[in-house]
Amino acid sequence: MVKVTNPDKPYFPEAGLSKLDLVSYYLSVGEGILRALNRRPTTLERWPGGVVEGAVLSTRAMPSGGDAFYQKRIPKGAPDWVETAKIDFPSGRSADEVCPTELAVVGWAANLGTITFHPWPVRQGDVDHPDELRIDLDPQPGTTYADAVRVALEGALPLLGELGMTGFPKTSGGRGLHIYVRIEPRWTFTQVRRAALAFGRELERRMEGLVTTKWWKEERGETIFVDYNQNARDRTIASAYSVRPKPNAPVSAPLTWEEVADAVPADFTVKTMPARFAEVGDRHAAIDDVAHDLTPLLDLADRDEKDLGLTDMPYPPNYPKMSGEPKRVQPSKAKKD
Repeated sequence: MVKVTNPDKPYFPEAGLSKLDLVSYYLSVGEGILRALNRRPTTLERWPGGVVEGAVLSTRAMPSGGDAFYQKRIPKGAPDWVETAKIDFPSGRSADEVCPTELAVVGWAANLGTITFHPWPVRQGDVDHPDELRIDLDPQPGTTYADAVRVALEGALPLLGELGMTGFPKTSGGRGLHIYVRIEPRWTFTQVRRAALAFGRELERRMEGLVTTKWWKEERGETIFVDYNQNARDRTIASAYSVRPKPNAPVSAPLTWEEVADAVPADFTVKTMPARFAEVGDRHAAIDDVAHDLTPLLDLADRDEKDLGLTDMPYPPNYPKMSGEPKRVQPSKAKKD
């Protein structure tokens, strides 16, 4: 049993939602959220004061002084039934991170003010080999969710079919769209990221002018950015059913492919998702049924590099210099230098 402290504390005051409402929401979608988090090291995005006007989230650029923060290490005083997994960061440091194995862990974390759950694409038994390829379709300024939908339906879905892979789409909880593909846990983070880049580059060729894999924002233009770096070690995406820290309490909603075109991300919230879940269940219920071979995408990456002369792309700024990575310098700055 999980005790909810200060249950009436406003957590989304504009939406009229309390801490108890947040905890109750996660329990109402329990099967779905646990499927998304089960035995995965999970970073907790905690907003202990609620999502109130003026609240600020601490980030790498501003690591202290925020009202909310990312917690990568298990909180002190956690119950002994909260399991962990030891993970290694690109910096060489390590941490014991919360690893949900039962719904009570989700409720406990929500009571601590966890709004969003950010699971790693690995499982507790093998934290160095991802079992999930994550395709992040991120609308850039000048584009919309509708553009991401077009890329998903006209580009990603046919490509996945050609590769013999099944993808499971979901809203990001904002303007973007995510597609998850279960893979066999045989490849390293570096290899999975390489496969994601190859997938993005193929979309870029097929939908020229609408899709980009350019890392630097100044080069992207009005496109849908395929963020291959979301597959790098220690990069995470808000899980399916996770609440996002916005005034109306939107959630990342799993979809069927038939729903993608007509879905309105703003319609999926803490208030509306429980009824949807009760009616249709977990749209990602079959996500664990098949684990795919990543070889076809790695073959595509080989072709890009050997036949087309394409090279690796930059890693996130907090990473050490990676083998084969080009200069991590903003193009406009490089020209000035």
